[in-house]
Amino acid sequence: MIWINFSVNQDKQVNLTEQGKEINSETETGLSQHDNLLVAEECEEEIAPEIDILFEDDDIVVIHKPAGLLVHRSYLARRERFFAMQLTRDKVGCHVFPVHRLDRPTSGVLLFAKSSEMANVLCEQFAAKTVEKQYLAIVRGNMHEADTLDYALKQELDDLGDKDVDPNKAAQDAVTHYQPLLNTEIPFSSGRYATSRYALVRLSPHTGRKHQLRRHMAHLRHPIVGDTTHGDGKQNKFFREHFAVNRLWLIAKKISFEHPRTGVRMHIETELEEQWLTLFEQFGWGDEALAAQESLLITNESA
Repeated sequence: MIWINFSVNQDKQVNLTEQGKEINSETETGLSQHDNLLVAEECEEEIAPEIDILFEDDDIVVIHKPAGLLVHRSYLARRERFFAMQLTRDKVGCHVFPVHRLDRPTSGVLLFAKSSEMANVLCEQFAAKTVEKQYLAIVRGNMHEADTLDYALKQELDDLGDKDVDPNKAAQDAVTHYQPLLNTEIPFSSGRYATSRYALVRLSPHTGRKHQLRRHMAHLRHPIVGDTTHGDGKQNKFFREHFAVNRLWLIAKKISFEHPRTGVRMHIETELEEQWLTLFEQFGWGDEALAAQESLLITNESA
């Protein structure tokens, strides 16, 4: 049995500079403020997102995918320049094969194989449901009871990407275990209520339907904060304005699987990004509260 734990700090900034000097005014560049912003945006677009390798050997590589990065090329994202698959390939120096996916706005643990043979072995594990995945999410409202939701989902269709899928296909089985970890209530109105309540929840999908966690939490009336497709628009807006962060609050925390060559059970996890830790402080979840939940946040075997 192998445990891997990795820390990621994604609180990074990109500054537009000229010969080591920060450009911050019209007098320094000879351009208007609007033009400066356009130049800065163009420069930032040339910079590839940074990925961190959590584990690598001759057969597999596991990375921490930042939020906002697509796993691979898509017909619906023809203008995108960077993809997790491409960046991983460039970093490890060989072709990599995706064996599962993370939605673009979801950050966290992502597994690749280094050969088609190893990819086939890993895909068989996913098909046999022996791969275990653990996510953490911030959801609307307080939650107090753990349970398993068995709620079938109709296949979601993209306007172009799924044009050949049968829209009349029956709903597919979808099962998610959820475990509330921490609750908070903050003295700010976000709708018709005088206060706002949120919960930190551990989510363990037992099936792999499209947007399963987001759709299941919305079904429970505890949508994941930042979900622009299935979530609460008013809550999302409040979060953006009050906490100055615009993201889906869902992270793939850990993945457990058998090594495709050795058969050794692997447990690979990533630590929370700085955005999460900052939010925890704002929610009043200090070290003591987090320590009480450490086994659930990090290494719970049932996840």
